[in-house]
Order: sequence, then structure tokens, then C-alpha cells
Amino acid sequence: MAWLQLKISTSKSHVDAFEDELLNQGAMCVTLSDNADQPILEPALGETPLWNETQITGLFDADIDTQQISKNLEPLQNKTQCTLRWEQLEDKDWIRAWMDEFKPIQCGKSLWICPSWCEPPEPDAVNLKLDPGLAFGTGTHPTTFLCLQWLDQIECQGKTAIDFGCGSGILAIAALLLGAKSVQGIDIDPQALIASKDNCEKNGLAADTFPVYLPQEFKSDAVDLMLANILAGPLVELADEISSHLKPGGLICLSGILATQAEVVMNAYTDIEFDKPEQKEDWVRLTGKKRS
Repeated sequence: MAWLQLKISTSKSHVDAFEDELLNQGAMCVTLSDNADQPILEPALGETPLWNETQITGLFDADIDTQQISKNLEPLQNKTQCTLRWEQLEDKDWIRAWMDEFKPIQCGKSLWICPSWCEPPEPDAVNLKLDPGLAFGTGTHPTTFLCLQWLDQIECQGKTAIDFGCGSGILAIAALLLGAKSVQGIDIDPQALIASKDNCEKNGLAADTFPVYLPQEFKSDAVDLMLANILAGPLVELADEISSHLKPGGLICLSGILATQAEVVMNAYTDIEFDKPEQKEDWVRLTGKKRS
């Protein structure tokens, strides 16, 4: 099936008006993207931040009347001084194209992250099955990759752990597949807990090895490993709570931290002896041991 797309460059204050009007004109869907290289790294739960300069794309059937739609949009276009551009969209198998974007990822010597539609490159390795879905964490982001790489390097066998901000459950599941005894997941987003449970089942793990909780429901004895791949602000704000769940001598892995934020985060964890930060692109991983 052939498609046409209408691209509109405008400021964020006019996004809602254009989005509503495109849908009124019969757009099958409307997407928003950055139009001025202004990355939004990780919005907080419930936030939908927009770029100052936003590109709006409306997708239409190829047989629509582009001249009439453009004319209907003229009052809003003249008011906002924006630009409109029609483009023909290549006809392709979009599901296949989307699937082709995600390939198996090697995270260390023995750990691989594999989408369900791919054969594991190394069948005898530790292969974690994970598809892109509802929650953050597929292994493609530098912060997740750095944490997975660390788990592959340490001894997980028989350890207990907490995944603080579990998202898709990828770190907890990796720890379990690498031999951890149990991992408790915590997340403020109920959708993340659903995704974590689903991914646990897909990897053939018993549900009782990975119980998940909202923060207000969570109670735990101290554990051997603490994983927290969230953001620098919450890591600093919750430093005492996160550290309190770790046994003396236990290992900690913190990420979701820009390189410029590493020192501030480390200073918040006064009872942790940190290793040298590990960096990938603009992001760092902080690991260390809790002092006795």
C-alpha cells in the first residue's frame, strides 16, 4: 500500500493544534520528532516533553487530495509561519523493517540479548530473550549495555539482588540467567512491572525468583548486589535508601548517569568505595563495594 506523509516544522507551542487538525483531515497517525538537534534523554514518568523546534509528520493514504488538505491547513499555517512539505513514502514491509532494526547484542564474554525472532549467534552462551516493548531497557542504550557488561564480568552465582527501577526487567533477568539466586524488582511504573513479569516468563524463569513491586509495597532484607539504572537525580535523592538495602561488602552498579554527573552521584554514596567510572558515549556506569 502506498502512503503520503505531510511534514510540518513548527514550535512546540503549536504542536497540539497541528496534531488535532491533521487527525481531523484524515491522518492515519501523527508522529513528533526533534527538528533542531535538541535531545530529550529520558523523561520522567508521566511527562511528555516536546522539543522547542518540533517536526510533525502526518501519514495519509496515497489517494487523498493533498491540495485540499493543504488549503484546509492554511489558516493555521499562516498564523504560525510554519512550513509544510508533502513526501511520498516508500512502500515496504514496515513490520519487517522494524524487526530488522533489532539484532542480537553481545554484552561481555558470555551474555547476549536476543530478540525472539533471531536465532542466538552463540547457542551455548547465556542468551536473554527480549523484544522491544512497554518499558525501558533493551540493551541498545549505553546505560543498559554498561550494566549488562558489568553483570557478565562479576560472579552472580547464588547471589541475591535488587533491580531498582527495573523497567523491562532486563538487568534482573540477566543476573538470574548468570546464576543469581533471586532478584527483586522495584519500579514506579505499573507497566514496567507487567513487562518485567512477561519477560521473566519468556526466559523460562520461575516467577518467584523475580518478584516485582511498586515502591510503597517493597520490603527487603539486605542483598548481595544492587542494580540501579535510572537517572542521576533520583540516584542522588534516594542514595541512602538504595545503599541501605545492600549488605556490607555487597556490590553496587549505578547508571543512567551522564559523565558530567558522575562526581555528584558518587559523593552522595558515602558508604561506597567506587571503582573508576566506565564510560560509553556520554554515559557512565559507577560500580563499587559497600564498606563494612
